[in-house]
Parts: sequence; structure tokens; C-alpha cells
Amino acid sequence: MKNKTVIVTGASTGIGKEITKHFIAQGSNVVMNSSNEKNLKKAYKELGSPSNVVYLVGDISKQKTGQELVSIALKKFDTVDVLINNAGVFSPKPFLDVEEKDLDLYWNVNLKGTYFISQAVIPEMIKQQSGSIINIGTVLVDHAIGGFPATAPLTSKGAIHTLTRQLATEFGKNNIKVNTIAPGIIRSPLQEKIGIKDADSLAGLHLLNRIGEAKEIAEAAYYLATSDFVTGETINVAGGHTVGHTI
Repeated sequence: MKNKTVIVTGASTGIGKEITKHFIAQGSNVVMNSSNEKNLKKAYKELGSPSNVVYLVGDISKQKTGQELVSIALKKFDTVDVLINNAGVFSPKPFLDVEEKDLDLYWNVNLKGTYFISQAVIPEMIKQQSGSIINIGTVLVDHAIGGFPATAPLTSKGAIHTLTRQLATEFGKNNIKVNTIAPGIIRSPLQEKIGIKDADSLAGLHLLNRIGEAKEIAEAAYYLATSDFVTGETINVAGGHTVGHTI
């Protein structure tokens, strides 16, 4: 991945920031994106303001943001080799309490954001006849948890899992690999945002009896970015969450 160009959305905190850090360490060029300008600038500085990194503040649910990300990547680094669709929103809410505004939020940010930015990068990947798109889903799509109602965000994440397979099918002939990483419970600012004060208390959901670290998602993203014969897959990085339970 040295000198390859990677676009990372939701790059200002948590998993996205760790993914950015991991690719920088491998010598990649990175275009960071977030809708939160303060957090994005802070993350860029904390990463050392490297010359092989640029950032763009923008709302991924708007088509123009994807176009701007591609434009800045080409202007600065000449190629777009990897897209990591990490940006997203997620919060539990009982099904009967969900309002239209909730559905609009999750579908706009999670699904439309992933859709539009993929739509922006794929023409460049077709020109190059190579590329990798990595979407971030969740194990909860296929392995729900009683007591954690989240139909609104999960329908959007389920759509991302389906989009992954469809894009892999449509653009495999162009040597574009499209995969999903489905994390389990990962130590990140998201946990506190959704009201989980002690993320480690959820360790028992995983057969390994611990929660995951953002670095482990970054390592999976790097594997998929460099793999030439994996596409259309959903890779669970979840400590055995989907396999079984300990009682």
C-alpha cells in the first residue's frame, strides 16, 4: 500500500481515525473526511499533520462530497486506490418509537453516504482497472441482540451489506474488490454516544470474552485493501459474536 491513495470517511475519531493511522504507517496517502470540522482538524494534528495526508470536511449524504473527495485525491495524489466507507451513525431506539426523521437520518448518512461516495470513486477505479472498496457494517445485521432494539440503523446497515455484494458482482470484471467488515463491540467513542458507559461490560457477547479494539478493525481493513482475491464478502471481526455464546 505504499504510495497508494486511500479515502477514509468518518476519519476524525474511533475506528476511522485508527484506520487512517494504520494506513499512514504503511506509507499510504490518505484523504480524511468527517462532517465535524473541529474533530477532523484535531485528528489531523494528532496524527502529526503528515504531508501524505489531506482532509476534507463534508457531509457524505451529499453527492458533492464524494465528488470533492475524489477531486482532492486526484489533485494531490493522482489516484484513488481504496475507499473505506466508515462514516455512519447508530443508536438504539424501540421500533414503535421510531419516527420518519430517524429513518431519514440513518438512510441518508449510512446508506446514501456509502452509495454516493462509492459512485464517485468507481469511475476512477474503472480507468485504473483496479480498486478496493471496504464498507463498515455490523454483526447485528445477522445476529441481533434481545434488549437492544435498533431497527432504524440496522435496516440501513443491512442495505450496506447487500450493496457490497451487488457492487462486487457488477464491477468484478473491472478488478474492483468490494467487501464489508462487520465489527462486534469495539472500544470507541460510539459506545458512550449510545449510552454504554462501560463497554467492557459487554465482553460476554463475544466468545473471546473481551471487546474489540479499533486497531483490529484497521488491520482487517488493511488486509482487504491488499487482497487481490477476496470480494463480495462480509468479514466478521467480532471475537466469535456470531458463532455462539458462553453460558
